Amino acid sequence: MSGVAPTTPPELLGSRSSRLLGRLRPSGLLTALASTVVVFGVLGYVVVTSPNWAQVQERFFNAEIFWNVLPDLVKALWKNVQLFLLAEAFILVFALILAVMRSLPGPAFFPFRLIAVAYIDIFRSVPSVLVIFLLGFGIPGLRLPGVPTDPFFWGLVTLVVVWSAYVAEVYRAGIESIHPSQEAAARSLGLSRPQGLRHVVLPQAVRRVIPPLMNDFIGLQKDTALVSFIGVIEVFRTAQNNASVGFNFTPYLACGVIFLLLTIPMARFVDWLVARDRRRQLAVLAR
Repeated sequence: MSGVAPTTPPELLGSRSSRLLGRLRPSGLLTALASTVVVFGVLGYVVVTSPNWAQVQERFFNAEIFWNVLPDLVKALWKNVQLFLLAEAFILVFALILAVMRSLPGPAFFPFRLIAVAYIDIFRSVPSVLVIFLLGFGIPGLRLPGVPTDPFFWGLVTLVVVWSAYVAEVYRAGIESIHPSQEAAARSLGLSRPQGLRHVVLPQAVRRVIPPLMNDFIGLQKDTALVSFIGVIEVFRTAQNNASVGFNFTPYLACGVIFLLLTIPMARFVDWLVARDRRRQLAVLAR
């Protein structure tokens, strides 16, 4: 009917409260501000009036030590950035191969599906730190000719091995979200199954899973600190060394602040991607 605005199911609109503040009236904004001040004020009062606050402040929140160790930590952060960027590049490719293997239809491809399922189940079940110890110490300990012994190399391999299992499942969810009619249309145009997967299914699937992929890479960014357990001198190991020298835990706080400054912008970027995808879905439904 003309003159009647199209309606959209509420579950597709998303909640306005999914934003930090949402669309608040001035009175609502004042209420939110007042409640925030009260809650955090009470928490702060409880902390600073605790019996051992002076000792905790000296051990964990020493401003002089914080600013002294910060340049060393920022310099060591480059090692984490290298690990993150290299691992991300390899994971995007290897995880896609695993997802395609798991999605192959027909009995002839059963061994490939079995390998992919076993790989994903194993490396999603075993703690990452155990894999780092096994690969970082075990394989170099074999002294195999031609096999690298560099801790950075095995830290990178571990991150790729572990996080490919998680990202493969994200890819698979995207592939399975594409309606079978898309593949059928590709076959009707004369494309083979691999061609239809490459040119029709995968491009749509990858676009759909970009936000959850970004969430996984936030986790990957934090896990780069785990390679310190096999001797890589990165930001966490540098904080650990500084803390052990001065018998003060403030370097750990500085390390945490650095990771916060890296992670929060990525998290907000993911929120923006999710909101953009929601707007596109609503635009399609409104046509």
